[in-house]
Amino acid sequence: MSYLIDSTIFVRIAKRNDPERQTALDALNNLRADAEDLCYTTQILAEFWNVCTRPTTARGGLGLSPQETERKTKMIEKFFRLLPESLATHQEWRRLVTSYSVSGIQVYDARLVALMNVHIFSHLLTFNGNDFKRFSGITVVDPKSITPPALQSQTSN
Repeated sequence: MSYLIDSTIFVRIAKRNDPERQTALDALNNLRADAEDLCYTTQILAEFWNVCTRPTTARGGLGLSPQETERKTKMIEKFFRLLPESLATHQEWRRLVTSYSVSGIQVYDARLVALMNVHIFSHLLTFNGNDFKRFSGITVVDPKSITPPALQSQTSN
């Protein structure tokens, strides 16, 4: 199965003292152990870069330098697959924002859903599940719900 990994996951991992960091790492490790296809988009990387380089005095900012952020970004690019955008992505995004009457900052969430629809993804790993509830056809997965492979086999016996 393929999973789109939201920027909230990457940000938690980048912030060493984040209380959700280990949850994010465990979820990714468990999905990788299950040989799941883990992907990101240019938008997700842009959101990640924004939060990482935003000053710590600003909402959610990590205060990292562009050089530190570049190192972290290269790790994402190394271990996750980039989903390309296309004209079909644009057209699907336009359909979603009009069909669901999307406004404000949620237009970015609709863009991720458009990419998922075009690439035929159903699963989104995110800490912000409420942001995506309005959209049909996708399964929002909270990292806390990802069970380690060893536990999966024990519970199915």
